[in-house]
Formats: sequence, C-alpha cells, structure tokens
Amino acid sequence: MSLTLRQICLVAGKLQPAVEDLKAVLGIEVCYVDPGVEKFGLENALMAVDTNFIEVVAPITEKTAADRYLERRGGDGGYMVITQADTAEIQGACRGRAEKMGIRVAWERQHETGRTMQLHPADTGGSFFEIDSDESNDPRGNWAAAGGKAWVKHSRRDVVEAIRGAELQSDDPARLAERWSAIAGIGLRKDASGLPEMPLNNAVIRFVQATDGRGEGLGGIDIKAADKMRLLKAADERGLKVSERQVMICGLRFNLV
Repeated sequence: MSLTLRQICLVAGKLQPAVEDLKAVLGIEVCYVDPGVEKFGLENALMAVDTNFIEVVAPITEKTAADRYLERRGGDGGYMVITQADTAEIQGACRGRAEKMGIRVAWERQHETGRTMQLHPADTGGSFFEIDSDESNDPRGNWAAAGGKAWVKHSRRDVVEAIRGAELQSDDPARLAERWSAIAGIGLRKDASGLPEMPLNNAVIRFVQATDGRGEGLGGIDIKAADKMRLLKAADERGLKVSERQVMICGLRFNLV
C-alpha cells in the first residue's frame, strides 16, 4: 500500500511554447484544459502519457505563486510532483504526518470522487508535493485533475511509454530525501549510483545534488522511450537535445531510461 506517481506539473512564463515543445518531442497531445486554475491567476494544459500526465501552468495575472516560483528558480521548470494514494486512509495518514512536521497544506478540496491535497513547497523542500485520493483508484479511469475519464482517448505511448521517475535536486539531497520519506511513510533506498530514492508503485522519486545554480526543486523526470530516435530527432530540430540520453523542455531535464 503506497503512492502512485500520476502527474508532473511544470511552470512556464508562457504556456503555448512549452506545450508545443512537449507535443512535438514527446508525441503527446492535450487531453484537458482546466478552467478552475484561473482563480489562481493561471492557465494550463494537461497531456497524457499512458496513465501519467504532464501539466504545464503559466501565470495570466501578476503576483501569483507561479510568478514567485519562476523568479526564485530563474525561469521555466518543474513545479509539482503529484501522486495518488492507494486509499483515502493512506492520504489521511500522510496529511497527519505532515501536520506533525509543521508542513502546511497549501490547498485542498473534496470533490465528487475523492480529495486533492497539496503540501507547501517552502515546507516540503522546493516542490509542491501533492497527494490525492480517488475512490475508484483506477489508473485508466477517473482523474479529477484531468476532468474525469475523457482523457483516456487522448493518451499516447508511441513515442514515450511511461514516466518512470521524478528527480528532486537540493544542496542537501539526503536531508530532502528524509523529509519526503517521512511525509509519505515510505522507506528510502539507494539507486545504482548510490543516490537516495523513494520507491512508488510505478516509479521512483530520486534526490540529487543541485549543480545547475537553480537551487532546490524538481529538476528532472525519467521517461521510458518507445521511439528514441524520433524523440531525439524532434528535440534536435527544436534545439532541445542535450545528449543521446537527455532533452531539456520547459526548463526540465527529461532523462531517457
């Protein structure tokens, strides 16, 4: 009984250029636009990769939390790691542990099929840590952030099969790892390089040293490519290819695994 990685959220100064890069390089399409984010001064777009989602948000008004995040981290980049608890009870236990640790809930809401809970990035360490629950717990069914079930017909996996991990960077990755582990109630382990990682049902959250001058936050994700040549060719054409194993989109490292 644990958490499943469901969604990675990026923040961009301008929405459409980031969305077009993601669509072109990863071979994905927009599955949902959420009108509800407007109350936060944002616009967004979600794209589905198998049962995972990549979301981009961008400010449409001044002085939003997204604006402050863009300023703090020096431009576009990773914003949120969004997970789904196996049960509402597991979600509640995570909330209880966070409260005891003095970690604020930035936003939460009860909806028809479950509950959304976002933990504050200033307390978790550089990134929103969202832990949601849904009574159906069906990875190919309802997902409130994607507006229900209609997203399934837009899901693509011919270029990218799945998201396998999220990479959180910090000047003190071991300390950050312990904090996320304590919130989730999931033990840490070491990866093949000796880095601390927290296993989820379908992915890992890895904690690495910050070396890019952007400070603590969500620095990259791991993706499993179904058509690596097509992906790298599209990234190269758009000036986004870093190496044969990495592309950079919207300020986020996409590691090919």
